[in-house]
Amino acid sequence: MTHWPEHLRSQTTHARRGSIRHAFTHDVDFVLIDPDASAGPALFARNRAGLYSVQDRHHGGAPGQGRGAAWAREVFAAHGLADARILLLTQPAFLGRVFNPVSFWLAFRGEALVAVISEVTNTFGDRHSYFSAHRDLAPIGPRDVLEATKVMHVSPFQDIAGGYRFQFRIAPDRVAIRILHENGPEGVVATLTGSRHEMTNAGLLAAAIRRPLGTARTWILIHWHAARLKLKGAIYRPRPEAPLDEVS
Repeated sequence: MTHWPEHLRSQTTHARRGSIRHAFTHDVDFVLIDPDASAGPALFARNRAGLYSVQDRHHGGAPGQGRGAAWAREVFAAHGLADARILLLTQPAFLGRVFNPVSFWLAFRGEALVAVISEVTNTFGDRHSYFSAHRDLAPIGPRDVLEATKVMHVSPFQDIAGGYRFQFRIAPDRVAIRILHENGPEGVVATLTGSRHEMTNAGLLAAAIRRPLGTARTWILIHWHAARLKLKGAIYRPRPEAPLDEVS
């Protein structure tokens, strides 16, 4: 059965831990889609121009050269999930422009979430994805913590060290995701929470009025908070080489 696209009026929070503290909360629009379907309201487009759109070339593989759901299926199949139902949780492009710090490929067996690919893109144009699942592919509960080693440069004010602790709650009416980067006493806690609503033209128009810059606003806010961290004395770390592997 085709999954009608959903619009999540969400909030994201970031809280830096350690010697220099910094925290913020911003509203953000995400969509939850069946990446194999083209259904949706007139103002939402798949693989073509639109007020809001999701295009395969923006996901799965290097930025701008992605293969979308075909790539995600290959990753899930390599972990024993060739039969999984896949949904994509992401920020949509606005008038063709997009920047996604993180998108999530969600794999389900029946109604149970069993695996997630967290697709991380930094402001330098690098991308790396982290695969999360239980060893036996058991359902992922909201209190389950899934761990990964950090391998890609994201914030220039954090080392490539330590690891991530992921938690996912994908309920019928709401999404809540928590990502903790731990590096001794340093690190960042990031969350994404939002209620799920059927996507409509009216909802998309309201989002465009509330946040007319779309994901360009995300880019601007990242650099605004980077400037504030620099003023607080945070040490800038030059960009190292990106990891060779696409997924870890």
